Amino acid sequence: MDAVQDRTFEPKIVGFLCNWCTYAGADLAGVSRLQYPANVRVIRVMCSAAVDPVFVMKALLGGADGVFVGGCHLGDCHYTRGNYFTRRRVAMVKKLLEVIGLEPERLELEWISASEGARFAEAMRDFTQKIKALGPNPVKERKVS
Repeated sequence: MDAVQDRTFEPKIVGFLCNWCTYAGADLAGVSRLQYPANVRVIRVMCSAAVDPVFVMKALLGGADGVFVGGCHLGDCHYTRGNYFTRRRVAMVKKLLEVIGLEPERLELEWISASEGARFAEAMRDFTQKIKALGPNPVKERKVS
């Protein structure tokens, strides 16, 4: 990516956030006025396990530059074992991304509780920087040409 594109590129990130933990952590970050990039479009789900791999692939193939999945810490899921399913699904989708030629780093999974607003803000800053370093989703470029 050239220097001009690096300064102007603002990634589009889709965030699937667990209602009980990560979404509440995002809310705490907002209420606490913690600064983080506005690049994330949040989709609240009841459990991170409700994030079907098709949703992740559709977001990336539709042109999102990155997908963030946030859930309860392992062992603290409100639906008992949902986040264990999520962990396996995300690992599988990352392998699938490699197969189709997309960087697996475009998909991020974090465990963030309702009391971790600062951690949510930090995770958003870090993931946005990671996606900026990767550059625009190459699927977007293929669609335009």
